[in-house]
Amino acid sequence: MTTADELRARHCTPQTQALPEARVAALLALLDGWQREGKAIVRTFSFPYYAATLGFVNRIAPMIHEQDHHPELTVTYNRCTVRYWTHSVDGGQGGLSENDFICAARIDALYREAL
Repeated sequence: MTTADELRARHCTPQTQALPEARVAALLALLDGWQREGKAIVRTFSFPYYAATLGFVNRIAPMIHEQDHHPELTVTYNRCTVRYWTHSVDGGQGGLSENDFICAARIDALYREAL
């Protein structure tokens, strides 16, 4: 059984196969507030004002760059929605890999630190 701490300690690696549904469910259960939307996992983070929202984006950007696993970000006045999936798995069909969960767990930790 993997813990959220163990997930955060891992680093993204090249992935070619999407995770089986049972593994997706187990990893999703370790995350705070993330939901499955089709082939992606998604979470919306809330902030009191726009500068705080942008501060969060700037806080997660170095980790995203370091892991070389980039989410889709939607930024509004007081929210940032993060959507992760791995484009390259399953012959380019896309799906969820462990990398999505590693980065989601790391983003959760950065969000908690920012509060």
